[in-house]
Amino acid sequence: MIVSLIAAVDEHGGIGRNGRMPWRLSDDLKHFRALTLGHHVLMGRKTYATVAGRLPGRKLLVLSHNPAFRADDALVFASFEAALAEAQAAGEDELFVIGGAEVFARALPLAQRFYLTRVNTVADCDVFFPAFDMGQWKLLSQQDFAAGGKNDHDFTIFELARKG
Repeated sequence: MIVSLIAAVDEHGGIGRNGRMPWRLSDDLKHFRALTLGHHVLMGRKTYATVAGRLPGRKLLVLSHNPAFRADDALVFASFEAALAEAQAAGEDELFVIGGAEVFARALPLAQRFYLTRVNTVADCDVFFPAFDMGQWKLLSQQDFAAGGKNDHDFTIFELARKG
């Protein structure tokens, strides 16, 4: 099973503000949907709170330290390893990790694929993607999108694969 990261970051690595994405990028959301539809999607509890009920067609896996936490449309796990094992046992071929920062940090060393959206702005973010070495990744594809319509900013979607 491939472990893939999928994240949109601003020029300083920001990924969120006050529990929300700080931009509106319709074309990026379409890309996200096309990639993740029919797959297992792993996230933390705070990220789940922002997407609950909005990701039909995917098997939602949520990490939470709170043993009492329950989610109607997701499976809840106390450990990253247990969530990975669930996706593997279900025959998943590509598990998508969608955030937040702590879950990205846990998944980053294991990820083989990275779908990275670089947003051409500096948003007032309070959550950031963990630091990583771009030299560990090779570029597979790149798509540039212009601001306008339902895209607040110019942005680029990179598909990356871990080297070696």
